[in-house]
This record gives sequence, structure tokens and C-alpha cells, in this order.
Amino acid sequence: MALTTLDPITALIIVDLQKGIVGLPVVHPIGDVVNRSCALAASFRRRRLPVVLVNVAGGAPGRTEQPPRVRAFPDGWTDLIPELGRQADDLVVTKRTWGAFASTDLESRLKARGVTQVVISGVATGTGVESTARQAYEAGFNVTLAIDAMTDARPEAHDYSLANVFPRLGETGSTQSIIDLLEGT
Repeated sequence: MALTTLDPITALIIVDLQKGIVGLPVVHPIGDVVNRSCALAASFRRRRLPVVLVNVAGGAPGRTEQPPRVRAFPDGWTDLIPELGRQADDLVVTKRTWGAFASTDLESRLKARGVTQVVISGVATGTGVESTARQAYEAGFNVTLAIDAMTDARPEAHDYSLANVFPRLGETGSTQSIIDLLEGT
């Protein structure tokens, strides 16, 4: 579904733009994802809308066929990248699962602020971003995905999420389309 509207109280969720992840190989240039996420954050902040900065500091405890990429995080790995320009009123969420809602209080924090919609950007498209979008949708939020402000290490995961999953969870659009809606242009 094409991008049609943003609710009056919409929050931006930026997933896993942290020092330990932005240096990993990805399908689309991470610099573009960072720049577009920062542009979204600036626009949300100008409108005094919530900005949520998410980092990952662990993983779910269950067994999997593929071992985790990182077993112990080196110093600084979970630090949010400075380009995000963290502000005092930004919400910061540290997750230990793929999605930002499952193991955190993010849902209650957003609902306490009257948020009814979320815009999501970040990495990785097929894991952190998709899981966060699924959980937001299941929690009753309207979901918008900034499809040019996300990337993944696996091209097939990125493409599958964009073509098959995201249209079932909400609306998709470019960073500029979202900013245009925010700014009423």
C-alpha cells in the first residue's frame, strides 16, 4: 500500500544503528541509511514527535541452527552512532531480541504518549526492522516503513521483506515522502 497519511502523534523508531552493526557488510550503503534516518529524526524532532533509538545488546536464549554472529560484544559495540544526534527527550530502548517491543517497555511508553502510528527505519531489514514492524502491528499501531532508510546483509531477506511482508503490515514509502507528509507538503 502506498503511503497515504501519518497520524497526529506518530513516533519514529530507528533500529540498531549502533557502532557494532554499521560496519558490517550490507546490501545498500549504510551511509545512505544513516543519512535518511537522521533526516527523519530531524523532521520528527522539529514537530516535537517522539524519536525512539533502539540498540541490541543480546539475543533470545533459544537454540538455533545458525550460531549467533557475535557471542560477546566488544566495548562500544552497543553504542548508538553519534550521527543520530541523540537528544535528551529521545526514547532509548535496548533490546535483547530481534524486535524492539518483545522484551522492552516500548509499547507502554509510546501509548502513554498517545502514539498511534510508528515509522520504522534501520537495520537489518529482515530481522530487527521486520520484527519491530510485526510487533508494532500486533500491538495495534499503524505502521509505516521508510524503505530507502533500511538495509540488510542478505539481499534476499531485504527484498522479501519489502515485497511480501511490509505491505501486509502497513504502508511503505520513501524518506522524502514521509518528511513531506510530516511537513504538510
